[in-house]
Amino acid sequence: MNLLDQRVAETLSSTGVLAHSVPGFQPRQGQTDMAMAVSRTVQGGGQLVVEAGTGTGKTYAYLVPVLLSGQRALVSTATKALQDQLFSRDIPRLVEVLGLPIRVALLKGRSNYLCLHRMEQARHSPESAQPGAQKALAKIETWAQSTRTGDMAELTGLDERSPLWPLVTSTRDNCLGSSCPRYRACHVNLARKEAMASDVVVINHHLFFADLSVRESGVAELLPTVRVTVFDEAHQLNEIGVNFLGQQLSTVQLHELVRDVLATGLQLARGLVDWQSLTAQLEKAARDWRLAAGMHRGSVRLRWSGQHPEGVEPGEWDTALQAVSHALAHLQNGLEMVSELAPDFQRLGDRTRELMQRAALFADTPNPEGVRWAEVSAQLRLIESPLDIAQAFSALTRPVSAATPAGEDSGAESGFESGAESGAVWVPDDDQDGDPDSLEALMAGDPRHAVAEPATPGPAGGVGQRAWIFTSATLGDEPSLRWFTEPCGLSSAEVMQVNSPFDYAQQAALYVPPHLPRPGDPGHASQVAALVLEALAILGGRTLVLTTTLNAMRSIGEQLQAQCDGGVEVLVQGQSPKRRLMERFREGGGQGDAHGRTGCVLVASASFWEGFDVPGDALQLVVIDKLPFPPPGDPLFEARSQRITQQGKSAFADHALPEAAVSLKQGAGRLIRSETDRGILVVCDNRLSTMSYGRRLVRGLPAMRRLEDHAAFLDALRQLTTDASHPSA
Repeated sequence: MNLLDQRVAETLSSTGVLAHSVPGFQPRQGQTDMAMAVSRTVQGGGQLVVEAGTGTGKTYAYLVPVLLSGQRALVSTATKALQDQLFSRDIPRLVEVLGLPIRVALLKGRSNYLCLHRMEQARHSPESAQPGAQKALAKIETWAQSTRTGDMAELTGLDERSPLWPLVTSTRDNCLGSSCPRYRACHVNLARKEAMASDVVVINHHLFFADLSVRESGVAELLPTVRVTVFDEAHQLNEIGVNFLGQQLSTVQLHELVRDVLATGLQLARGLVDWQSLTAQLEKAARDWRLAAGMHRGSVRLRWSGQHPEGVEPGEWDTALQAVSHALAHLQNGLEMVSELAPDFQRLGDRTRELMQRAALFADTPNPEGVRWAEVSAQLRLIESPLDIAQAFSALTRPVSAATPAGEDSGAESGFESGAESGAVWVPDDDQDGDPDSLEALMAGDPRHAVAEPATPGPAGGVGQRAWIFTSATLGDEPSLRWFTEPCGLSSAEVMQVNSPFDYAQQAALYVPPHLPRPGDPGHASQVAALVLEALAILGGRTLVLTTTLNAMRSIGEQLQAQCDGGVEVLVQGQSPKRRLMERFREGGGQGDAHGRTGCVLVASASFWEGFDVPGDALQLVVIDKLPFPPPGDPLFEARSQRITQQGKSAFADHALPEAAVSLKQGAGRLIRSETDRGILVVCDNRLSTMSYGRRLVRGLPAMRRLEDHAAFLDALRQLTTDASHPSA
């Protein structure tokens, strides 16, 4: 065992510094096993994929070896909540306890930072005339005088959905770059500089992929200097990556362009161009284009395999899209007339040209190597993307050659410093033209992106191949974790599963109600609500209902709100902000609300299936309405299924079933969050018991005891109530 391995093992042991310094820390074998695997990968390079069951302590399992190694590291999360937790709590605590001289930086997407230039222009925008807007702007301006980071999260009382948010922040589309009059004081640039000077940088997956696709936020410049990259919440990588690696055109983009052109034109070039007429033309074209997609309830995805999306009238669609292109062209002509007056107009011209190019792309037939669809809701969004991130990601993470041998020229003639000191040089494929900004060049350490002072090797010794760590509580339903590794192009990765330390057989039970109708039955949602009402009469709340569709969520929520006892508050996703719903539900095991209601039941879908953490007695019953198979009409799911069929495999067994297994596992993971939690998981879909594939789905769940009938279910609920009222028993 080398020095780094020894230090990692000692730190996580019962006599280590964490046991003495961190309240509540307990040594766990699974955590130590994972940490040792991370340590090996950090030292030797390569790819490590770890599924770490709930309660493993995976955050410390990767942070301890990464921090002790002394290597420069990038840590990426799927959510801003975990990103903030790592930066504000977990990493500072470990740095302090371990006594390490490490600088840590937080890097978010540019729309999370105050834009000083846009803030100064905001009072001239039409939105600023709305009631309360001037007061809110004054608050922002006051805060701007004192903030060091410009991170909008510091501002209390201003939600991301506020119409003022886009007025005082920037996007890639409207940022003026080095032409901006406030460039030197730009909070985004200062955050990037701080990241470049730090040892550990915390980002999120959205920023990672956004930057790789357009090289916009500074991550691309940072990556070649990093030896270790960790992706926590890695199960979301493929879906997030697919969204960013494709092309999009939306009515939102068009309306935002209208807003920015009108505000900038009237402020900086009033009377020189008829801004009202040009923007009104584009606004009308965008509205007509949305109407050409048809009327739909809620949000739908339209397949698009031919010239037009399915279900639209071809002539009306072509006319509407052509009108958008013409309106953009007229706007472009107007912007060119004043392009020399201010850099704002040059950037608006760039945006307009880019949207014209995308309109031309979607007027043509789809790329046969990807998938195209239209998302229709109140707005319209067109997407063309790859089926997965395998090709792009395998190029990023595959091993590169060792450092250039001494004496060989690695770029001196072209005026660039050698990248040999960073442990790797860029070796293009035979068919590659040597693009220094390609993803492969950036990740393989192109000397043209080298830094003058590479990270100093830590206890791991010399710097070798880059290390890639991927971890999550759910990465598949079988030991190979193919559900995750195949779409991410990680065929050569070391794969590891670490079981949860929780005693699920004692702490949790699984019940599949045999008396409920089949999921497709019109009365199914009503019967699920009736079962929940029966359970609430015993538990008095403490219940989370997860649905697979918004219609089921609304139906069950309405029935519960109409029939539930006054002592239980019924929360339904969409009726309050998500943060407020989560806070109120967590309070459900405590003092209650102003109306004397102590218990809560939350009916939710989509985002509540994962990342909703409620340890303790506030949550003791999780009810899932149906097995979460992907919706059959989803274009991306269908395209992936078609590719799997062409490969001679089963679209159901090799795609739909693993997807359902992972989603079911994530939903079930809401139940037990600590060693003292107790609870029941109810899956209101008898296919879990009657169909042969049900056994595979059950195997993917934690090993809970089974409740065979309704009487056993009611007895278990009563026992939970007894245990909660006698915690010492």
